[in-house]
Amino acid sequence: MRGRRVTLEIFCPFWGDPDLLFETVASVRAQRNPDWRLIVIDDCYPDESVAGRFAAIDDDRITYVRNERNLGITENYREAIRRATSPYISILGCDDLLHANYVDVILRAIEAAPQADVIQPGVTVIDEHGTVVSPLVDRVKQGMLAPRTAGETVVLTGQDMATSLIRGDWLYWPSLTFRTQTLQRIDFREGLPIIQDLALLMDIAFDGGSLAYTPEVAFSYRRHGSSASQKTILDGRRFRDERAYYRTARSLARAKGWNRTARVAAVRIMSRLHAVTELPGVIRHGDGAALKSTLAHIFAS
Repeated sequence: MRGRRVTLEIFCPFWGDPDLLFETVASVRAQRNPDWRLIVIDDCYPDESVAGRFAAIDDDRITYVRNERNLGITENYREAIRRATSPYISILGCDDLLHANYVDVILRAIEAAPQADVIQPGVTVIDEHGTVVSPLVDRVKQGMLAPRTAGETVVLTGQDMATSLIRGDWLYWPSLTFRTQTLQRIDFREGLPIIQDLALLMDIAFDGGSLAYTPEVAFSYRRHGSSASQKTILDGRRFRDERAYYRTARSLARAKGWNRTARVAAVRIMSRLHAVTELPGVIRHGDGAALKSTLAHIFAS
């Protein structure tokens, strides 16, 4: 893309707190680089004031659309991809925040790694109140799993990308920018709603794709204390689905002759350790199915 002007399309599938949504919108409008378009896709959230608040925004770079019926999260992602018209898109969480440098950071990464299918900028984590926090999971992601870099953009391709991600998913889905053609070619897997992001990224890697990581912080990821992900741990679904996907990833890696990826998927040490850290909470707050699923994830092959 060197020498060409790139306009970044930022999609925001919406279902949630309208006030947080408009904080997200404000963070997009605060970009230092004006080469962006924002498309908000309302998945029939039951608050009629949202459309009126968008109508009051005088910015022709912002489009608000409301689905005719509720599609659900995965299908609303697909709707964003169907609507994409630019070479690169971001699919932003409706409660996360872009830093003012986000578009600049992403466009520089595209210049540095034009072959990349996925771009991950540096991320800070905030809680539901907007306070910067550093939970254990994020300290592990950023301190142990993300590639070491002195500030330059790092590119992982194919088996290196797959092995890095199956060792432990250190990416932050809402902060990612994708090559649009890649998302149009590689779809989400059915039946994996909880870890659909990891499965899609692994499929990009298995397809020979590339991931560019630039450590410059440009995004605030909002981690809620009672997130949907946490609920799936307490009802047993999270680790059941994760265990099933690791078996799938191991088979796919073996079929490609990617023995290093297959070994890491078989051992899944970070995934097991995650289950260990969640075990006390499952014992206190989960049911029998959750405890059985968590123990199976720790000890089963």
